[in-house]
Amino acid sequence: MKKHNFYAGPSRLSDYTLKLTAEAITDFAGTGLSVMGISHRSAEFKDVMDSSIEIVKELLRIPEGYSVLFLQGGASLQFCMAAYNLLDKNAAYVNTGIWATKALQEAKLFGDITEIASSKDKNFSYIPKGWEKEVHPETSYVHITTNNTIVGTQYKSDPDVGVPLVADMSSDLFSRPVDVSKYALIYAGAQKNIGPSGVALVIVKDDLLGKFERPIPKMLDYRTHIEKGSMYNTPPTVAVFACLKTLERYRQLGGVDALLERANIKAQMLYNEIDRNKMFEGTASVEDRSNMNITFVMSEKYKELEPIFLEFVAARNILGIKGHRSVGGFRASCYNAQREESVKVLVKAMSDFEKRYK
Repeated sequence: MKKHNFYAGPSRLSDYTLKLTAEAITDFAGTGLSVMGISHRSAEFKDVMDSSIEIVKELLRIPEGYSVLFLQGGASLQFCMAAYNLLDKNAAYVNTGIWATKALQEAKLFGDITEIASSKDKNFSYIPKGWEKEVHPETSYVHITTNNTIVGTQYKSDPDVGVPLVADMSSDLFSRPVDVSKYALIYAGAQKNIGPSGVALVIVKDDLLGKFERPIPKMLDYRTHIEKGSMYNTPPTVAVFACLKTLERYRQLGGVDALLERANIKAQMLYNEIDRNKMFEGTASVEDRSNMNITFVMSEKYKELEPIFLEFVAARNILGIKGHRSVGGFRASCYNAQREESVKVLVKAMSDFEKRYK
């Protein structure tokens, strides 16, 4: 029976990606070898890496002067690498949730960090506004987290800050158009919208690297990986191959503009039901609601029914909607690979639950 996967990550991959990756595990590129067991220095795998980088540049319309990397360690390692490579004396961080907080804490190891804005006062339920005017012109960079998976908020446009801008886009990259030219560095763990866990995508502006004296371990220096084409050490070959298949699928679907349209449709279906159904209420500010992670709770009158609702949807093969342990409630993750059909099944379950229990 078909499962409806709403997990926040690792999350659902497209049938296209799953099928072709499974085939490559037994026979990669007609070699008779598995992509799990072929040399990453082989011509066949080099083509995978080069093609992946090429399609990223195409889909995101990346201008000249930027490098695209596939690295290990996930976004969490990038909390450290970003500061190691770009932070001179001070940087500013916008705190919009747990992952933004973790990034800020790591950066404090490398210099003075200003929390230039925060939405902690309202449990991170909104995106702070107006902070751009407060950025000091000598700031090394400003860091933002564009989509907050736990609390369900999302930037809808790219800020103008006047200094280098760094962004963790782990959970919404490729879901909306991005003006890459506004950023010094973009990084994203793959396991939401790009591929399986085990790899991170990095987009970095070349001329911002090596600007100040600091010894950087080779593995943590972006220049090392640029020079070696993301193969300074052995990359996770299966994960990178699956990323390539996902990127190919995005190209087939019409690119990022088409993906935004699909994301809007799925998210709006769920938000419409949340707003209509008196048993539920959204937790994020309406103007900042995420297309990727739709967060909601039982309204106060029905709080005791939360565990019953989880059992109700599980009986319909709806999986992964329990909210993050730090906030509770519910979270339906609707990344690019999420099927519209699955969203409709969840919406109907919410409606049916209302009919039975209100």
